[in-house]
Amino acid sequence: MGAAWRSPKPWLFAVCLLPLGRLLGLGATGGLGANPIEFITHSTGTWALVGLLLTLSITPLRRLTGRTELIRYRRMLGLFAFFYAGLHFVTYIWLDQFFDLAGIGKDIVKRPFITVGFAAFVMLVALAATSTHAMMRRLGRRWQQLHRLIYPAALLGVVHYGWLVKKDVTQPLWFGAVLALLLVLRLPWSRNALSAARGTRDAGQAVKAAARMPQR
Repeated sequence: MGAAWRSPKPWLFAVCLLPLGRLLGLGATGGLGANPIEFITHSTGTWALVGLLLTLSITPLRRLTGRTELIRYRRMLGLFAFFYAGLHFVTYIWLDQFFDLAGIGKDIVKRPFITVGFAAFVMLVALAATSTHAMMRRLGRRWQQLHRLIYPAALLGVVHYGWLVKKDVTQPLWFGAVLALLLVLRLPWSRNALSAARGTRDAGQAVKAAARMPQR
């Protein structure tokens, strides 16, 4: 068991649970404010977006740092993004709408921010349902094509957030800027730039190491 806890994965798992622990703590102490449902809705939605952006950051970080082991944490981050998106959705249909299916249907059709949010959640359901190694083997090449849905899901999530807050869009704009950066880093020329930067860094380290070697 000691060896397991020396791995970063259990610690990452615990860190990903902190937002939920905070919500539970605030709920137990009456710290959710005058509108607890709105507080929970915004908090879970925000952490779903954070999880999506962290998931999308794994590949650029791996290419920039050369740390191939980072890929091990991508699925966990993606599933936690889905977990908080699920809590966000459950808060809406349960605490906000009280399972009024007719009212939910009208919201989805008539309110654009609900429409795009629901579309993003459906995409995340598909991604979570096919996240296992068994589904990866079963779908083959189609798996990678399907999991590109994370890009429109993240984009729709940012749009959903921006349309929801309406007035102060500072935070949605920050999310949008980070998403745009992560998408740009996936372009072919960006990959080449990252590879070149890493090669230059490695060459510099090699030169420094050679300079420190004793002369014969």
